[in-house]
Amino acid sequence: MSPAAHGFLSPSGVEIAFLLVGLVTFGAAIVTVTTKQLVHAALWLVVTLGGLAVEYLLLTAEFIAWVQVLIYLGSVVVLLLFGLMLTKAPIGRSPDADSGNRPVALAVAVVAAGSLVWVVVDAFRTTWIDLDGPAQGSTEVTGHFLFRNWVLPFEALSVLLLAALVGAIVLSRKRGATAKSSTAKSSTAAKNSTAAKNSRSGKEQR
Repeated sequence: MSPAAHGFLSPSGVEIAFLLVGLVTFGAAIVTVTTKQLVHAALWLVVTLGGLAVEYLLLTAEFIAWVQVLIYLGSVVVLLLFGLMLTKAPIGRSPDADSGNRPVALAVAVVAAGSLVWVVVDAFRTTWIDLDGPAQGSTEVTGHFLFRNWVLPFEALSVLLLAALVGAIVLSRKRGATAKSSTAKSSTAAKNSTAAKNSRSGKEQR
């Protein structure tokens, strides 16, 4: 069967796989933002970003797929996990992770998603890809376009990630110092109470 014979009612195997992976990715993204366990949210984020990488592979955008794996799965998620460990985030359920503004957050998410879809559709409405021409998604073309036109946002993102890591380290040190001071105060109070009990028992024996 020729590629032109495939239609909406007769999808190819790649299209079916694309739809199934998209549903799994969408479900993982929903769980990421709705779960009250921070560690589970980070792990579900791994599933979400991995699903996006698979979608890029199905779209024959191998370079973008490996960039997704190396940068997001290999750097951003690891940075989030390090931040959770350094800030000593709770492993179980975190009631503080839910602010109670879910309707407002849902409305903002719907408006943002609709705006993004409208901007993308409007920007690429008259853009067509010449499948018979030279490859547009090769490593050379993508790298040339990325580091010439988008180098400033790319570097700004790296600085933002570095600032997040430094902030996590600062917060972990503050909490560690607070815990040490509280432990020292409690041990001092215990020693004072023990000494007072000993002095009282000595007076009673006398």
